Amino acid sequence: MPDSPRFSAEVVSVGTELLLGQIVDTHAATAARVLAQAGIGCQRRSTVGDNFERIVGVLKEALSRADVVIAIGGLGPTQDDLTRDAIAAALGDELVIDPAMETKLRDIFERRKLPWQESILRQAQRPESAELIENPNGTAPGLHCRKNGKTVIALPGPKMEFEPMMQGPALAILERLSGSQVIHSHILRICGLGESTVEQMLLDLMEGTNPTVAPYAQPAEVHLRVTASAASKEAAEAIIEPVAAEIKSRLGSAVYGINSTTLEEAMITEMSERGLTVATAESMTAGLVAARLTSVPGSSKVFGGGVLPYSVAAKEALLGLDRAKLAEEGPVSPWAAIQLAKSVRQKLGTSFGVGVVGNAGPTVDVDNKPVGYVCIAIDSESGTEAEELQYRGSREQIRFRACQQALVMLREEVLKVKVNKA
Repeated sequence: MPDSPRFSAEVVSVGTELLLGQIVDTHAATAARVLAQAGIGCQRRSTVGDNFERIVGVLKEALSRADVVIAIGGLGPTQDDLTRDAIAAALGDELVIDPAMETKLRDIFERRKLPWQESILRQAQRPESAELIENPNGTAPGLHCRKNGKTVIALPGPKMEFEPMMQGPALAILERLSGSQVIHSHILRICGLGESTVEQMLLDLMEGTNPTVAPYAQPAEVHLRVTASAASKEAAEAIIEPVAAEIKSRLGSAVYGINSTTLEEAMITEMSERGLTVATAESMTAGLVAARLTSVPGSSKVFGGGVLPYSVAAKEALLGLDRAKLAEEGPVSPWAAIQLAKSVRQKLGTSFGVGVVGNAGPTVDVDNKPVGYVCIAIDSESGTEAEELQYRGSREQIRFRACQQALVMLREEVLKVKVNKA
């Protein structure tokens, strides 16, 4: 995190259902993004169940560390909606009834001809130091408390209520607090290099404070987050740009995309620019490479077709592999992968052919190859490249890594071809 943000924040999610794993807490991620948008660094996230003492304890801890606390959930009318009570206790406030909110609630229930219950008045309660935040999609208002140099914002948990309140009035409050300082990031996506290699190549840039450069591993690739703090998004972009350019210069073609670009999207673009096509023959991955390529709009200009020669018989019948040679070399071998790549390219008339064989497990050796053995071949008129690999993990992980490596190898060959400028 850049060291220039003047305020720190913590997010507290309230609800026993979160602790039980019955609901995935996506709201905390939304809150963290909105805080960054306002230029406030989120330092910690906590989850606590529907217990008054524990909620008070978590809030007090958060307030002892952070300037801003975002509390999510627990603002309804029932006895286990304890967030407003806990905030009052944590701040040393009394709970009071907000007269305007009481009137509004009674009007709503009267118009809808709903029976009034005194428990509904809990939604009109607020700590003395709090202002109410209007809820356009529900009856439970949010809370905005300022006391002893600290800010607490509490918002209801239902998604259709939380998101517009977080991204609307809560964001406005946070921007006023921070003076509209923003935190902005770019994600550089990298394939073909491991996290430790990337770190070694960028050690000096990773020592910077604004922007910061932080790698984090993803399945079979690395993402680099370059983050800057500035008075505006445009100013942050200007800080990020020279560092991002230097990273691209050092890592070269290993940087395949920025932010949301996927490897398959980059592949389709790069092949389209060069007028190239590809066909796949996937045994172990059974169409995963083809599925990823064809998930991209416009892929029909690039993807010639795919074959799934999963069995030995299919390898012979669909792609014409020699039965005697297949028995000699084995269906899970470099020879088999190379022949699949060559045959599918020739039969479908594409620029490239991809062949994948292997043993994804989980327990049985195939063709005397251990679980996790993979061989990938890329064939073109320039020749054939093949790699033998050994992966660990579950069947799903091995198949995904094989698919990813097939795309990486294909991309390496594609980038050897000059862009067609015609």
